[in-house]
Amino acid sequence: MSLLLYRPRRLRRTESLRSMVQENHLTVNDLIYPIFVMEGKNIKQEIPSMPNCYRYSLDLFLKEVQEIYDLGINSIALFPLIEQEKKDNKGKESYNPEGLVQRTVRAIKAEIPQITVITDIALDPYSPYGHDGIVKDGEILNDETVEVLVKMALSHAEAGADIVAPSDMMDGRIGAIRQALDKEGWINTGILAYSAKYASAYYGPFRDALESAPQFGDKKTYQMDYANGKEAIKEVALDIKEGADMVMIKPALAYLDIIRRVRDYTNLPVVAYNVSGEYAMIKAGSQRGWIDEDKVVLETLTSMKRAGADLILTYFAKQVAQQLSQN
Repeated sequence: MSLLLYRPRRLRRTESLRSMVQENHLTVNDLIYPIFVMEGKNIKQEIPSMPNCYRYSLDLFLKEVQEIYDLGINSIALFPLIEQEKKDNKGKESYNPEGLVQRTVRAIKAEIPQITVITDIALDPYSPYGHDGIVKDGEILNDETVEVLVKMALSHAEAGADIVAPSDMMDGRIGAIRQALDKEGWINTGILAYSAKYASAYYGPFRDALESAPQFGDKKTYQMDYANGKEAIKEVALDIKEGADMVMIKPALAYLDIIRRVRDYTNLPVVAYNVSGEYAMIKAGSQRGWIDEDKVVLETLTSMKRAGADLILTYFAKQVAQQLSQN
């Protein structure tokens, strides 16, 4: 044993040595914080399937945004709970200049203008059917939906959104949105494409939060088959060709291989969405005393960085920012 030339444990011997050779680092700059907004005043509703996650009325929403900005989180992803009476099959409320998202974006930019605001582009929060597109005879229409998504993206840009994030998985929507934004002069509005979004069972708590679960069937005709990997590169390639500024993989934890493939394919920023079901599982395990939540969260998010993600959209963002500041 004394003749061993290579002893990898040498570089694990002390904390300072381990820190010196650490390959991946999770920082607050890597985090995007998803937040839910709703109508009303002085409302903070906890989401039962997502402990410590809340729906906020706009007044309290702004306080939450200020708090997370003070923690060093530089970007938020905005998701609206739309009132049932405002939902229709064509999603007209989605591009209402005085809609909930549009008013929220303007309010954020008036009070905390430095923070990056990312808005969701999809019809499921606005549809009585809970699908991401216009429904006709049980089919989700592609091109007709894209026309509405373009209007939605333009209205968000006009309200002040820094980045629009089409999460619908309709074919051709990135190109149509990019062309429309440029034509109307919104050349600096970025597009974060949900490029590889899978038809996943991990989305359940999020759909509870927005009351947007599909009212019939599933989303497998537009979201991707979780058995497929090469298809993700096809989707990413198309979105890049159409003008995406960043690409996303959703979910993250069961798709680390896809994050790696996409990272190897493109030099664009790669975003991983640590989705609601992943969040809920860790919270449930923690509440039962089965795992050390803080350690598992850091290990989980670092695995996404190790796989190749530049940014992580996670409901743990605030918790992690607080933890990192203490360390």
